[in-house]
Amino acid sequence: MKHTVKEVKLKNGAKGLFVHIPDATVMNFQFLFRAGFRFARPEVYEVAHLLEHMAFGANSRHKNQTEFENDFTKNGAYHNAYTSDNLVCYSAECADFEWERILDLQLLSIAEPKFNETELQAELGNIKSELTGYLNDYMRLLWPELQIRIGEQVLTLQDRLKLLPNITLDDVWEHYNKTHTAKNLRFVIAGNFSGRTARILELLENAKFETGIELPFPVDNYNDATPELIPRTDANNVSFGFSLVLPRRLENKESDAMSGLNHLLNGTMSSRIFGEARRRGLVYGIFSETQLGQQSASWDFGGEANAETMEKLFQIIVRELKKVADGEISEEEVNSNHSYALGRLQMQGQTVGATGNFYTGRYVNYGEIDDYDRMEERIHAISKSGMQKIAAEFLQNGKLALVAVGKKRDKKLIDDLGAKLEKMRNGQ
Repeated sequence: MKHTVKEVKLKNGAKGLFVHIPDATVMNFQFLFRAGFRFARPEVYEVAHLLEHMAFGANSRHKNQTEFENDFTKNGAYHNAYTSDNLVCYSAECADFEWERILDLQLLSIAEPKFNETELQAELGNIKSELTGYLNDYMRLLWPELQIRIGEQVLTLQDRLKLLPNITLDDVWEHYNKTHTAKNLRFVIAGNFSGRTARILELLENAKFETGIELPFPVDNYNDATPELIPRTDANNVSFGFSLVLPRRLENKESDAMSGLNHLLNGTMSSRIFGEARRRGLVYGIFSETQLGQQSASWDFGGEANAETMEKLFQIIVRELKKVADGEISEEEVNSNHSYALGRLQMQGQTVGATGNFYTGRYVNYGEIDDYDRMEERIHAISKSGMQKIAAEFLQNGKLALVAVGKKRDKKLIDDLGAKLEKMRNGQ
């Protein structure tokens, strides 16, 4: 969608982006605070998640969650929220005609909550149900274990459940007052700003946030880890994940090259790893992706397969990772990646929300504004040498951890697969 973007800095210290889309028929709002799990006291780790659940409850105008929900959604507006290791994000989208009402309600719910014991107990129960369900989702189960082993200060699902009863209403207020401040806020608003900019600024400026401080992102010390198996008697397949973490931030051209690599390896049914594994009947699904952190970057792989096919699958993974690190990438593959990426770029920009999301990640993490108009140029700049160089650095210098969920008898298999990955890193 055709648009322009500008950064705005409020008098209260908040910062954000206005993404003006003249033809938009909806408005999309995102408010993000550095308030995730990593900013909570360890003994009440889940309080960040609980705060997110309680945000759309009682406030200075609505006596409970039901009353607020009825008011917010009566014309079809939508709201949601999520908690990550670093962030709590509140999002909303509405029809263009009610943008002012919804922005006012969104700010009201975040800036003027009235947390109460009744809603606290209800959401403690809801989160317990949510986390218990995740214990049966093996990728959700294994990934925190992997993060811990590689050096990140997070908790397992089991530990999060154990700590839930510790949380009191005072803890919720403490975490809210510490994190939900103007200087700790970033926002991205996308839609038609014609004739509305002054009013939007007024609403944002008048929101009742304390000034506060901008909290620094946590810093981890990464290390290699031995392979780990989480034994589950009901696991009929082996679910696995492994990460290579570089303890530095990636530049734009490097993250673009990583996007090219992930497409080349696992992006489609004709990709090198996923495509071959599917053709040979070794795995139903496997993914790879790059996560960009404040002072690190991870190359993550995950999937699920039968135990008897895992060794053959990892032979493909190791072989193809070594090839790209050695520069065995054809110009045809590079050109194919350009075509695919250009098509995806155009497809992803078809909604107001997606257009706003294009800017959110890098702005919230780094304070930088990506240039959408240069994306086509950046895609064409993805080269064989660029992909080879960053792949080689991940293999040579990245910290490695492998975690799997399977039956107890699969422990030797996981150890052997971890040894294959380690030999790959050592050029063997």
